Amino acid sequence: MIDVRVLDLSSIRDSLKKGDFTSKELVKSYIERIEGSSKLNTYNTTTFEQALDRAEISDGKIKKNEAGPLEGIPIGIKDLFCTQGVKTTASSKILENFIPSYESTVTENLFKSGMIMLGKLSNDEFAMGSSNETSANGAVVNPWRSRNSEKELVPGGSSGGSSAAVAASLCPLATATDTGGSIRQPAAFTGTVGLKPTYGRCSRWGIVAFASSLDQAGPITKTVRDSALALQAMAGYDNKDSTSANIEVENFENYRNSNLNGMSIGIPKEFEELDLSLDIRQNWEEAIQWYKEAGVNIKSINLPHCKYALPAYYIIAPAEASSNLARYDGVKYGKRVPGEDLDSLYKRTRAEGFGDEVKRRILMGTYVLSAGYYDAYYLKAQKVRRLIHEDFLEAFKTVDAILTPTTPTTAFGIGENISDPLKMYSNDILTVPVNLAGLPAISIPSGLDSSGLPMGIQLITNHFDEKSLFKFGRLIEESRVNIEMPTDWWIKK
Repeated sequence: MIDVRVLDLSSIRDSLKKGDFTSKELVKSYIERIEGSSKLNTYNTTTFEQALDRAEISDGKIKKNEAGPLEGIPIGIKDLFCTQGVKTTASSKILENFIPSYESTVTENLFKSGMIMLGKLSNDEFAMGSSNETSANGAVVNPWRSRNSEKELVPGGSSGGSSAAVAASLCPLATATDTGGSIRQPAAFTGTVGLKPTYGRCSRWGIVAFASSLDQAGPITKTVRDSALALQAMAGYDNKDSTSANIEVENFENYRNSNLNGMSIGIPKEFEELDLSLDIRQNWEEAIQWYKEAGVNIKSINLPHCKYALPAYYIIAPAEASSNLARYDGVKYGKRVPGEDLDSLYKRTRAEGFGDEVKRRILMGTYVLSAGYYDAYYLKAQKVRRLIHEDFLEAFKTVDAILTPTTPTTAFGIGENISDPLKMYSNDILTVPVNLAGLPAISIPSGLDSSGLPMGIQLITNHFDEKSLFKFGRLIEESRVNIEMPTDWWIKK
């Protein structure tokens, strides 16, 4: 079998073109590895037979020189993306048997490029969580463990199934979504690269909605180059999505021909005052030094309203979730729990169908939208959001990118913080401002902490300047100490 642990997206693309192995051989290798990795609990649904059939078709296209740009490469799909004829559950009981009759635009774009779906990856229920512990299918386990410890760690959330699958080489690319950090935070926890594109860069059509003004699809990969390749395939204007940006998709892989000399990076003063672990803070300082040595100008900048980002986010996001999740009522589709009348049907269906975290956020959102509280909470949060957006625009007048840690700590233990919602929400303190401003950002593995767990550095650029993210991100990959995955302790022998 092919050793998929040493492969990334770009190397697979090149090897398939050269004929080093076939798509069917590659798919079989990933299937064997997934079947031996049930302990990680990454996949909600697998589509192995379909994948093998598609691989045969891809092999034929490659032989005839009719291959798409990413022909024959297997991938994992977060279980929020609707996939025609394949269960899409949002990791919730209320959608446990939902089979869409249509394809999301992002997955359709990926399949058009020649990629092959291995299955649907777990996530926090309806993308609500920072640890992938709220999934109705149970917690996903991080492939990483602390040195000299057998304690199981969270992979981050909500895209924890996606990040854990890529980190464990159960797929070379996974789709993900980011509402307040749900691509970048799990990427930091698992030593992978997580890209949150500009809001509107990738279509939201066919993705189960959490908060419509914040949700954005993006990839989790092993390298920055792979992230550029994935975005190239995922992005594009979609007239089915009213928030889709009608702009041309660049050749993102071209970033490799540029240098950073004379460019500038901003370091936000407000983020320096946050409660960060010592390892995270030292890693941030080390990354700043890497850029200095590369001839990049380092500037201190102000983002004065970012300190209000977390409370603003946890008003706006639950408010939108309250509205979006009203459709799950047991009448139109999804789970139905019968009652004596229509009201009791609604109550019983939603009580049994939703988990505790989803219920909590629906209640929060309904409260801030209710009469008498809309002006006091929701309207004020939207005004703060505008101020945060303006802070970033002002900063980008003087710098090309902004550099921060991705998370305040490294991965924590399963069950450690789940009973403390405020502690869980604080995991997003460094990522949430980006979503409120609709900006692109990327988390890149930047080293290991004193316990041997991965840390991530976050880069932020101006709207639709993803190419600069890749350009700046490449330096982190070249400067850090090589990060090798731990032994496959989870593999079923």
